[in-house]
Amino acid sequence: MGPDASGVLLRVRTTVEEAEGVRGLLLDDPAGAALAPWEPGAHLAVELPSGTVRHYSLCGDPADRRVYRLGVLRERAGRGGSLEVHTSVGPGTRLRVRGPFNRFPLVPAERYLFLAGGIGITPLLPMVRSLPVGSWSLLYGGRSLGAMAYREELSALPGVTFVPQDTEGPLDVAAALRGLPETTAVYCCGPPGLLRAVEERWGGALHTERFGAPPVGEEPRSRPEPGGFEVELRRSGSVLRVPPERSLLEVVRTVLPAVASSCEEGWCGTCETKVVAGTPEHHDAVLSEAERDSGTTMMICVGRSRTPRLVLDL
Repeated sequence: MGPDASGVLLRVRTTVEEAEGVRGLLLDDPAGAALAPWEPGAHLAVELPSGTVRHYSLCGDPADRRVYRLGVLRERAGRGGSLEVHTSVGPGTRLRVRGPFNRFPLVPAERYLFLAGGIGITPLLPMVRSLPVGSWSLLYGGRSLGAMAYREELSALPGVTFVPQDTEGPLDVAAALRGLPETTAVYCCGPPGLLRAVEERWGGALHTERFGAPPVGEEPRSRPEPGGFEVELRRSGSVLRVPPERSLLEVVRTVLPAVASSCEEGWCGTCETKVVAGTPEHHDAVLSEAERDSGTTMMICVGRSRTPRLVLDL
């Protein structure tokens, strides 16, 4: 099985309550085929029964090619995807998935510090399990001990500190980073406030993954040129006008209504599209600086064009 554009249909083998409000899913191939390989930090794009697409980190064992493990927090203030997982997805449910993808890889380093906030533990769990004891430490903050997923599993690993907010308060980011050698690779995954606190205080190698849209005032915003631009869909043979008041994704959907997207705010990566010609203008929170400079790919939900015409591989 490989990560193709159309995805593959997997079966929910079983579900398990990993913590208060956290449902675990174990996915396998209905025919028993081996699943595509993955490395710590990878995630799947999962199409739920309603057609909604959401992204979930893989938190199992990369060596186990029989099953994918996901953990999904029920977000009461979310956009409905997590509620659907908790109420409409059970053993036997078929889910179409794309991936695995990895924009949060574990890089070689002499020393690591991992900072997890709530369900942000999911991509970090396989990372710490893959590293030698003594080379890393993990601070895991959550609403309460009962709400912290995989606590029993993590308790067996030396180097893990649990910080339940109801008894110990929020993670003390400043104290965690104080005195760290700048050669330390710091990995952080969790809510925007935690990521912002780490970004403001750490000047060394930092690797972050955001769960949810950026807070108000930090969203990627399009700044269209007066008059807009043209987009050519090379494989479809269409040339369309993208006016200043419409997104590139909106216009593409007039001829390709099934084009993949999820957050439509530039942070999830679902709508990433190859650029054949022209210079994209990036407003996403996904691509690295090197990827932006290459100009070969873009997120069409928030991206624009710096040239009069942009040619996409669609």
